[in-house]
Amino acid sequence: MVNKGKKSKPQGFLLYVAWVVSLVAMFGSLYFSEIKGYIPCELCWYQRIFMYPLVFILGIGTFQNDTTVKRFVLPLALVGGSISFMHYLEQKIPGFGGIKPCVSGVPCSAQYINWFGFVTIPFLAFVAFVIIAVCMFFIKQKKSIE
Repeated sequence: MVNKGKKSKPQGFLLYVAWVVSLVAMFGSLYFSEIKGYIPCELCWYQRIFMYPLVFILGIGTFQNDTTVKRFVLPLALVGGSISFMHYLEQKIPGFGGIKPCVSGVPCSAQYINWFGFVTIPFLAFVAFVIIAVCMFFIKQKKSIE
């Protein structure tokens, strides 16, 4: 059985950081689409599919002091981060079409923002997924004998 209730302060802090990062990423994506009016491309939607559940899973895990959410969060963060990385390559490397190039709606190579010459929306999503994955990597799940 996994020990849910007893976790050290660093474990709780890592859960909290991952949850706050997921919240910022979710509200950031909603800001870009709903307030700034940027239409999400197909790959952006896939990234949202992997980020939005993290807000709820990490929120529940944080407030219930449950480090077992790691087993749900880590796969979502790794897959979402992979999609973000592929999307970023599609934006920044000429001729890189990815596995499935975007053909309908907004092209995935479009860059609504390009801060400092390298920070795009997929880059921001990638950083968020990496921070969440790193936090989950350092959370230890202790087994207890019952």
